[in-house]
Amino acid sequence: MINIAETNPNTPIPSLPTDKAIGNLEIITLFYDPMPIGVVVSKQGRIFISYPRLVDDDIKFTVAELKQPDQKNGNPVPYPNAEIHNSDSASTSERLLSVQGITLDARDRLWLLDHAKIKQNPVPLGGPKLVGIDLETNQIFQKIIFPESVASANSTLNDVRVDLRWGEQGMAYITDSSEEGPNGIVVLDLASRRSWRKLNDHPSTKPVPNFLPIVEGQPLMVRPPGKPPKHIHTGSDGIAFSGNGQRLFYCPLASRHFYSVSIEALVDEQIPDEQVAATVIDHGEKGASGGMVSDNKNRLYVTNYENNAILRHLSDGTLETVVHDPRLIWPNCLFVAQDGYLYFTVDQWNRNPTYHNGQDLREKPYVLFRIHIDAQTVLLDKD
Repeated sequence: MINIAETNPNTPIPSLPTDKAIGNLEIITLFYDPMPIGVVVSKQGRIFISYPRLVDDDIKFTVAELKQPDQKNGNPVPYPNAEIHNSDSASTSERLLSVQGITLDARDRLWLLDHAKIKQNPVPLGGPKLVGIDLETNQIFQKIIFPESVASANSTLNDVRVDLRWGEQGMAYITDSSEEGPNGIVVLDLASRRSWRKLNDHPSTKPVPNFLPIVEGQPLMVRPPGKPPKHIHTGSDGIAFSGNGQRLFYCPLASRHFYSVSIEALVDEQIPDEQVAATVIDHGEKGASGGMVSDNKNRLYVTNYENNAILRHLSDGTLETVVHDPRLIWPNCLFVAQDGYLYFTVDQWNRNPTYHNGQDLREKPYVLFRIHIDAQTVLLDKD
């Protein structure tokens, strides 16, 4: 054993083992303004980003298209136009208030999920909505307002996936990750515009009691200024299709388990919740995560915010690491693009003032990364 204290002060200290990075990451762009969360990439390679108004950032628009992005400047442009983001220009039902979940359907149409939650304020009546945009014309072709019975003042409609196989125009599936109200899965019939809740406050959609993740080596808890800390209490968050389109994966943010439910059970509004719950499968541990997406090779990708990583769940039930890197300080939303890459945002969510007695510890820039996975996204259409 070498005693450094007894050696010559000029003796060099040997190199010590360090945590090794995994995966060949590419930086797509850096963000020096508001914190990005959602990301999608169209078939033509257009990149869209969401900026929900959940923290005290100066957010002038809650959805943007990155025009000619480079590593130094994403050049975000309000989408589909600047007027729809103006908080004083129209009623809550006519504006985009706070978009978090964004996705594409099998016909390459963009869907925006406006949960309408601004900071810690109650959700306004008429605010929660799903908006469909035709990327060829950049025009809104559908807007559906959720009734208060589905999205209440305490709801946080988090993420969305669209399945065009069911009904006349397809179905949307949405997680409600609320910290104050019930958790569950919202199902929306795009033709009838009817929506309903399934697995409402089912244990699989709820946060684990006293859940304590360790992020950047520190216990992560909600720490309001001048008040005792509380365990994080965020429910159903990540959502993804199975590779064969028969099941819907989901996971609470405050949990290390992930689950799936039969899509056929979800889309039938008349099936009682206990029968839907009978189709739920607990797939075991996958680490603490929020972001979730699948590819057309029947593999499921999940973020792992405790370990600066993204993992991949294989069809045989095993987990493997796709990327692990100290720069991945809270990888958040994932998207598998048609170009064979996995895109994801890294936004330092654990450093925001909610967890640090009101002190903002985030450091700009935020990052949009990608890594090649030799697969494409799951597209569900009638054909």
